[in-house]
Amino acid sequence: MNILDYIQTDLESFHPDDSIRVAKELFQKQPFSHIAVLVEKKLLGVISKNDLVALDQNSKKISDLMYMLSSFHANDTDSFLELLHLFATNETDTLPVLNKSKEFLGYLDLSEVLSLFSATDFLRQEGVFLDLEKESSGYSMTEIAQIIETNKGKLLGVFVSKTKENTTEITVKIDTKNADEIIQSFRRYDYTVRSSLRNDSYLEDLENRSNYLQKYLTL
Repeated sequence: MNILDYIQTDLESFHPDDSIRVAKELFQKQPFSHIAVLVEKKLLGVISKNDLVALDQNSKKISDLMYMLSSFHANDTDSFLELLHLFATNETDTLPVLNKSKEFLGYLDLSEVLSLFSATDFLRQEGVFLDLEKESSGYSMTEIAQIIETNKGKLLGVFVSKTKENTTEITVKIDTKNADEIIQSFRRYDYTVRSSLRNDSYLEDLENRSNYLQKYLTL
């Protein structure tokens, strides 16, 4: 995926000199959870609709609210999985995108990214998804692949879904007839198996999470 092909450049952004009234009007016109604040092509941060609508100081400017800005963004070289992690971590339905010169290029829309991701072979190809967790210093991709292949499974895909202070959560997709044996092997190597889902169930769960996030963000 080349995310440059999916960046929306026709969506508006804020300037620090914009009033709170103007900002609220734009959120009504452009119903996303977050909108970027820019000076020319420099991203100063993003402001949340929920934070803004709670304010009754309509005459003030966004420059008076710089402390409320969040600093997340995507890079134009990020992968599908990195983008999904950014959307989920920041509980947003839109991501500003920067190039390597840190210039603002436009936005990515969560619904479009999810639609593209759900059409990939990683999700559509038959298989079993395992959500694993282990101490961050104790796991390796090589070890994960060896555990699967030793039990006559085939690794179809893997990504780091969450990194905590001391542990890392990894999602793997495998082609196997011996899922239980692979699960037991992971446990012997001190991996916690958080969940195991077949392809259809995983897609249904992803869709449900996406729908929940969309509803949550539009409240």
